[in-house]
Amino acid sequence: MIIPLAVVLAIGSASVSISDAAAAPDFGPNVLIFDPAMTNIQNQIDAIFRQQERSQFGTNRYVYLFKPGKYELDVQVGFYTQVLGLGKLPDDVAITGAVRCKARWMANNNATCNFWRCVENLSATPTQDQNINIWAVSQATAMRRVHVRGDVNLWDGGWSSGGFLADCQIDGQVNSGSQQQWLSRNSAWGRWQGANWNMVFVGVSNPPAGRWPDPPYTVIDQTPVIREKPYLCLDERGGYVVMVPNLATHGTSGTTWRAGATPGTALPLERFHLARPEKDNATSLNAALSAGRHLLLTPGLYPLEKPLRVTRPGTIVLGLGYPTLQADNGTPALEIADVSGVKVGGLLIEAGATNSATLVQVGEPGSRTSHAADPIFLWDLFCRVGGGRAGQVDCMVTIHSHDTVGDNFWLWRADHGRGAGWTSSPNKHGLIVNGDNVTLYGLFVEHCQEYQTIWNGNGGRVYFYQSEMPYDPPSQEAWRHGEVNGYASYKVADAVTSHEAWGLGVYCVFYAAPVVAENAIETPVTPGVKMRHMVTIRLSGRPNSGIKHVINGTGDPVITTRKAMVD
Repeated sequence: MIIPLAVVLAIGSASVSISDAAAAPDFGPNVLIFDPAMTNIQNQIDAIFRQQERSQFGTNRYVYLFKPGKYELDVQVGFYTQVLGLGKLPDDVAITGAVRCKARWMANNNATCNFWRCVENLSATPTQDQNINIWAVSQATAMRRVHVRGDVNLWDGGWSSGGFLADCQIDGQVNSGSQQQWLSRNSAWGRWQGANWNMVFVGVSNPPAGRWPDPPYTVIDQTPVIREKPYLCLDERGGYVVMVPNLATHGTSGTTWRAGATPGTALPLERFHLARPEKDNATSLNAALSAGRHLLLTPGLYPLEKPLRVTRPGTIVLGLGYPTLQADNGTPALEIADVSGVKVGGLLIEAGATNSATLVQVGEPGSRTSHAADPIFLWDLFCRVGGGRAGQVDCMVTIHSHDTVGDNFWLWRADHGRGAGWTSSPNKHGLIVNGDNVTLYGLFVEHCQEYQTIWNGNGGRVYFYQSEMPYDPPSQEAWRHGEVNGYASYKVADAVTSHEAWGLGVYCVFYAAPVVAENAIETPVTPGVKMRHMVTIRLSGRPNSGIKHVINGTGDPVITTRKAMVD
């Protein structure tokens, strides 16, 4: 069911006038704009949640936009749903009740498939679930710029495999529960409780006590370079603007808004092409980009017969409600030129039946320009091969440009869903980095068939890595290169002289055949390459399958045992 915006406005409240509706931008039928005076918000949210709760590979996408004010609501967040407050500060939108994600749709409250949902820029005072805000999520999710006036549980009683938290304040306790791994960046809370395999805290003002390996906490005091994700909000006159937070390059901790509004620049919506899936295609979107417009993509599927090409410095491409760019003609879905200050966030990018060399390309081969003064930023960038439809690609994301910063990537060769299979969804790599001084916070790469991450550039930094090796190699002969069994998940090229990574977890489930990977991680052995806090886990699989070493021939095997760790 798609609820038209006109219907939403008509049934919401008599206090929303025709002139109000006419003044609102035409975001399309799947963007719902809520005002505190409206009386039918809960029914609308409940109807969409019933549709989206189990819609793991469905085609509908939604955004809830909350105007500043107070609300009493239970906002349950399903698949492909984004919940956004439109205030300048998170507390400008105050929801009493819950903004929550549970896992009742899977057996045993298993949240390991609670993908593709996020909440941003609001406050929540929990009164559900014993006054605890449940946020039981896994990959391709985000909680950003959220103030929870109480406690948060990151699980729902069963397994969970997340996740990402940034620029958030939790007044009470965060209980990680069964979360296998988690990245928290530039946040604060009353207390953190829990650990499982790999918990990383970057720029958190009060991280938990204890350090790797028991509990498996990795703490980095300051975030070296960051710009928070742009967000939609209202200005003083009630007009829609996109706030672009300032760049911070000298080390930060805690939230950007603890002392007041986040420093940044407000761009009026008139500077954006408001993309609609039923109206736009690659030609019209590229025409808008060529004309100097930014892009704001509303929810839906965007089949692309050619790539979107971002060629102007400072261009913003921002997605609302998981807009899905589909590579349909063997090309990338998105190409970013080697120019400074490009900002891309909130996109789901999907491979097509015709093989592409890559889905996202940043810069061109041989790029040499320094972008240190104004880096390229990519936030909440999610790619998949299979699952929603059959697809194939050599590498999901390829970064040629120097000084690119990524913040929350999930690059997923599907292990279930449509087209998922060893021969039906071929995909060698998740990420290849050729540029220098590339930084990633929260890199999730899963099930690719060869090296999942290849790092060829110098000066790279990765804060948190989570990877599952492919579940489905049909035999050891099919999953071998030269005389080496399997492929490492994380490969730093032999010529690299400087690279650092913190908090790396590589897991395996080889269900199709008794295969072994020689190493989880491979790097050159040189003083400038520093890998800290690594863990391998054998989740399950065929007898005599697993990972032989953690890194470079060292670290215990996980073949007859479950877990190995290296400092």
